[in-house]
Amino acid sequence: MDRECMQLLPAVCAVLADPQQPISDDTCLEKLLDWFRNFVKQGSGDLVLLENPCLTELILQVQKLEDPDPALLSFTLRLTGMFAASECGFQHFLGGDHLSAFFGKTLLTSGSWEDASVRSGWIRGVHSLAQHKRALQFLCDTGALDEIFSMQGDPSLFVASAASQLLVHILITSLQLDMQIPLKSGTCDWPTCARGVLAYLENSLSSKTPARVTQSLKSLTAIFGGCNLECTEVIWLQMEDSVGSLVVEKSVYAESALVDLLLSVASPRVVYIQSLSVLLQPLDYVLRASTAHLEYTSLLDELVCDPAAVETLLFSKSSCVALMCQALAHLQELHRLPSLPEEWPHVPLLNAVMAILQFCIGADSISSPAGANISRLLIGSLRVQGLAVDALGSFSCSKIKSDCLPRIFEILLAYFKSPDTSPTVIKKCFQSSLQWLVNLSETEGSADKMPHCERFLTDLLPVLQMRLCSPIWEIRDSALEFITHLARNVNEHDGFQQILLCDQLKELVLDLLKDPVSYVRASAVSTLGQMTIISNSLLQGTESNSDQENIVSEFLEILSKDTESFPRRAVVKVFADWLRQGQVLKLMDADQMVPKLLQVTDLDLDWEVKVNGLELAEVFVEQTLASLSLSECPYAAGLPSRSSILAESLERFCRVGLFPCLFRALCDCDRPVAQKSCRILLNLKVQFCPTGLQSEGPLPSQMHGTDWLENALKERKSSSSGHPGMNAREMSSQESKWLLETLGSLDLDGLQVSLERSSDHIENSPQSLLQDILASAGTLDENGIDCY
Repeated sequence: MDRECMQLLPAVCAVLADPQQPISDDTCLEKLLDWFRNFVKQGSGDLVLLENPCLTELILQVQKLEDPDPALLSFTLRLTGMFAASECGFQHFLGGDHLSAFFGKTLLTSGSWEDASVRSGWIRGVHSLAQHKRALQFLCDTGALDEIFSMQGDPSLFVASAASQLLVHILITSLQLDMQIPLKSGTCDWPTCARGVLAYLENSLSSKTPARVTQSLKSLTAIFGGCNLECTEVIWLQMEDSVGSLVVEKSVYAESALVDLLLSVASPRVVYIQSLSVLLQPLDYVLRASTAHLEYTSLLDELVCDPAAVETLLFSKSSCVALMCQALAHLQELHRLPSLPEEWPHVPLLNAVMAILQFCIGADSISSPAGANISRLLIGSLRVQGLAVDALGSFSCSKIKSDCLPRIFEILLAYFKSPDTSPTVIKKCFQSSLQWLVNLSETEGSADKMPHCERFLTDLLPVLQMRLCSPIWEIRDSALEFITHLARNVNEHDGFQQILLCDQLKELVLDLLKDPVSYVRASAVSTLGQMTIISNSLLQGTESNSDQENIVSEFLEILSKDTESFPRRAVVKVFADWLRQGQVLKLMDADQMVPKLLQVTDLDLDWEVKVNGLELAEVFVEQTLASLSLSECPYAAGLPSRSSILAESLERFCRVGLFPCLFRALCDCDRPVAQKSCRILLNLKVQFCPTGLQSEGPLPSQMHGTDWLENALKERKSSSSGHPGMNAREMSSQESKWLLETLGSLDLDGLQVSLERSSDHIENSPQSLLQDILASAGTLDENGIDCY
């Protein structure tokens, strides 16, 4: 605990309690609460409360004020709840009747209660203290729980939302505090608070009041998200009749909240049927409207309650689009669940999604009147197209038979080929295609599906080439991203790699290095980088060196001449990836490439280019020092010693200019650059300057920061112009010695801590905050005011 801050606390409490000197800055009060909250989180809240009676006195003084400032009252309510969260603090306030005065009937009937900020402070104070059984029982005994119920409909949306969250917190906390209760026996033996909350929610669901019903559904959704499976099933058994009536009534005003609730409990078997009946009903109707799939009879066909009701909603374009978008979005949510029941109707649902995609482009195969009507309403709807393509991709991890793949790929190709497909939908089609190709290539037992995938990729190739020449840059960019991600994720599939390495495709990508849009140029760099990796892997060096040398020279030209930062960033990232994966040795000597890249990135004005350059340097350091761990192995007889490896590594680092680059980056004004350099230098210091070795050389007796380093670099630069009488070996030895001395003299641990702090850590310090509060009341002399 900061002694200086605590010495200021009594004066601060006196200022806060003085009605003649109201604190106008709510931010100061919020920061003060954050400061106290840290003590509570660390477990020292009780000690702070007992050692600083001025806090209790502040609370007492505020309670005595006839018309307290709303901000001060809200602050005090939250402060009281925060310290009452522990049983010791709760007992401390209970003895002085502070809790009853603040959280009982007294405040609720005062004029201050009309202010929304006071009600918000009350809610947040109760939320803080409701952490143990005595506090929860206090809320029931004083009628505070009833007030929380009434605040669910508070005119302030912020207060109502906070009250709803508090209700959820009270129920979950009371159940967690009584884990020994027999759950299977129902809720009759549950704590008073829990039973009260459940009764309120059940009554609200039956109230027929739209706002109450919707709010209760949202509360139940949050409760199910925080309870374990046993509690969820017991609560559901009590609520299922009320929720079921809403399902039967098809209450439009509560539809969205109802769907969210069902999604939150869709994994317990007891509510699986009801969940599907609501969520999948529109897709069931679509499947029936698609005459080509009437032969499918499944769980989905049995769930529809009233097809006529759905058909009514599909009468107008706006309601049809809204209903389809909602159903498709919820389908994706269901696919994200940890597990789906074995009887999940994958194939019928997939066919429903594909039918929607056909409806959206007016496919010729639509023959039923219902299908023609839906197609008329959905055709050209970008929202439905986008969500349907996303939903199609979400099936890629499902148990789908190979005979479904031709139709899936046929629909995707239709969208790729259509000139009316928007850039956004084209991008989603690429993403969906990528999901299918990658997931199927990685799934065990999918060998029978690979021919379909290779045929699709072969059919896609001419379309891909066409899209790379699109006049719309977003489409060109999406096509490049597709090639990059596919090449990166199918390293083990030769068939995919051979298709991607066709000469026409590579020529188009090379041309896009000159694209007028910098984003496209950057994507082309990434694509070529990945194509080079799979080319080296697949062709085993049979590709002409001139082609690869041409790519390297193109990249270096971009790095040095491109005026936009995105392509330059991409180039450095590709070189770092090549170095990491061992591709550099197949293209050029790393000791020749690394100094060129470090020199160019060091002078670049874009901080991300510099960080990517440091990433390359880090990979170079890790690979150079990799043999150190082997040298320490007791079975590594015959390998070079640690000292010889370090000497060779140091010589290599000096040869590529590593240390000067890292030292300059450490002094960089952009924090991410300095942080990255500091981490690399810390690793190097561990290897080259271990504790105890610093005393062997003439190193300074104290550690230094970046100001010292900048001066040292300037002095070294001016003194290195000439060394008469010294040969190259002696100069190299002297340079290595100076670099190690400099590295050993840097306080890198201190710099790392400093760099990780926010820039306003001084201005926001507790002492600065307390001094500001005192300064605002004129209780500090002029020299003591902390102005920021």
